Amino acid sequence: MLDAEFFRRWMTVTAASVDREAERLTALDSPIGDADHGSNLQRGFTAVATALEKEAPGTPGAVLLLAAKQLISTVGGASGPLYGTLLRRTGKTLGDAAEVSPEEFAAALRAGVEAVMALGGAAPGDKTMIDALVPAVDALGDGFAAARAAAEQGALATTPLQARKGRASYLGERSIGHQDPGATSSALLVAALEEAAGE
Repeated sequence: MLDAEFFRRWMTVTAASVDREAERLTALDSPIGDADHGSNLQRGFTAVATALEKEAPGTPGAVLLLAAKQLISTVGGASGPLYGTLLRRTGKTLGDAAEVSPEEFAAALRAGVEAVMALGGAAPGDKTMIDALVPAVDALGDGFAAARAAAEQGALATTPLQARKGRASYLGERSIGHQDPGATSSALLVAALEEAAGE
């Protein structure tokens, strides 16, 4: 079973990963976006980690709702609302349970991903964070390591795609040949699950 402590670890591990990879995320964003994806997410997840140090939400859902609130209020551009929506819907779906099963978490995360798709209008193949998140959720039943591998593969697979959504879509064919920064940061979020679980 997964408790609030696991979800706190998930968020703090994600914050550390984003901090480590911020420059790479911004470098990926530079040719096809506003060159601020890394710095924006770094600011957001630092705020999440700080908030979780001050408060100790007692349920998995409450941890994710607090994280979502921080991301929405501190991250500029589209990333804040998209990541905030992902975590908020996941948290709301988990409800007030003190512990959740891996299956319940997988179902809640799928609801979160579907909420992001509805908000951004993106589908798999559009060269967005969805290209990492959908395969990850599909693989989650096989464990966190399988989800991480699927997310990383999904992020890499955005490189030859032409962007159909988001800022990169304005570039048309010039978006081809660049790995999507949103899919890359989503893969970091998924990889953090495996580390948080100590697998």
